[in-house]
Amino acid sequence: MSGDNTPQEQDLEKETAAETDGGTHARSPAAAGTNPSESQGKASSVLQQIMGGSGIVSVLAVVLSMILGGLLIAVTNERVTATALYFFTRPMDMLAAAWNAASSAYVALFKGAIFNSDADTVSAMFRPFTETLTVATPLVLAGLGVALAFRAGLFNIGAQGQIVLGATFAGWVGFTLDLPVGVHLVVAIIAGFVGGALWGGIAGVLKARTGAHEVIVTIMLNYIAINLVAFLLFTPAFQNPGSSNPISPPIKETALFPLLLGSGFRLHLGFLVALAATYGIWWLLNRSTIGFELRAVGANPHAARTAGISVAKGYIVVMLIAGGLAGLAGVAQISGTERVLTGGIAASFGFDAITVALLGRSHPWGVFFAGILFGAFRAGGVQMQTQTGTPIDIVLVVQSLIVLFIAAPPLVKAIFRIDVKKKKKRQPRVAATVGGAA
Repeated sequence: MSGDNTPQEQDLEKETAAETDGGTHARSPAAAGTNPSESQGKASSVLQQIMGGSGIVSVLAVVLSMILGGLLIAVTNERVTATALYFFTRPMDMLAAAWNAASSAYVALFKGAIFNSDADTVSAMFRPFTETLTVATPLVLAGLGVALAFRAGLFNIGAQGQIVLGATFAGWVGFTLDLPVGVHLVVAIIAGFVGGALWGGIAGVLKARTGAHEVIVTIMLNYIAINLVAFLLFTPAFQNPGSSNPISPPIKETALFPLLLGSGFRLHLGFLVALAATYGIWWLLNRSTIGFELRAVGANPHAARTAGISVAKGYIVVMLIAGGLAGLAGVAQISGTERVLTGGIAASFGFDAITVALLGRSHPWGVFFAGILFGAFRAGGVQMQTQTGTPIDIVLVVQSLIVLFIAAPPLVKAIFRIDVKKKKKRQPRVAATVGGAA
């Protein structure tokens, strides 16, 4: 906590830290095994340990995943396989082929995601980075929703459905209403936020009122949202007139995000919305009373309840905001890039957002940069496959390895030989005095 906290907040933080020392609840033996929410506490403790690692572990997890991905590229390369047949005669041939396969794939990935030095014009050279930011926009927004729920001790696996509902609400406003320029876009953004918030709020209310596990609820809500939109796209209210395909009418120009760099680029105003949302969630968590209460609930709901914080209210509020953020990701899709509502409007952004939140350690700015990294993977993966023939699935493998290493910080530390010695706890001064007197 920062030094701006009130004395009451500092007292609660001390109480929370005492009960969650190192992610382990320090309860009396009498209480152990009798609390009906003990399993939830253990799950929350595991989540805190995954999220609580240092930033260097996240960086090393990405590096290690890229190395293993390069090895996989080399192993599946035809040239490497051919030179392996005479490895013991000319080992350098296979090693050179392996290096060329991995390096050329990653160079193509870089050129497709960051900077293409082979392009004819300056704008074309920087276009890959604008594509990365475009793809990263819904990842950042949905990742913030997942991360915010994580900070409150909840597993929001429903970002996919929340994106779909946000896009559905914003899409209906976009192709149905006739509003002035500026007003139409604002109304569409609000509608998308409300749609995602309502879908996330369902899980929050069920969690708060009935104790239903949010993982099961949000997963089921994903399926409901996807099939609901599939049904709506065959109804007269949503299907494009004169078309037999499940697709909506195009969004009106007044409800579209303006392009930031002109018609030659796809980067739109939604990226600035994602940037503002990142700062807003950072402020909420670190500078507001609501954010303090949400973090207290996530650290230890029992201590928070003892301090007078309504845990049930915290669950509802955090899922409303988290769902709204994912709904904004849906707005970025339909008013920014897709411009029509389809059954695949959410792509896999909702599931990738979980990985983004994990890599970002549930910190807003960490999520922002993790979203850009994964946006680069998505944007550059296509060119990597086109230029080198490397399967784009390699990108998915690298992303999966990142999640694996993020979830196992001791493994990363052991591989890179990072000192993990624990600091010795200082003995209480009172105990030292008693010992001296004895």
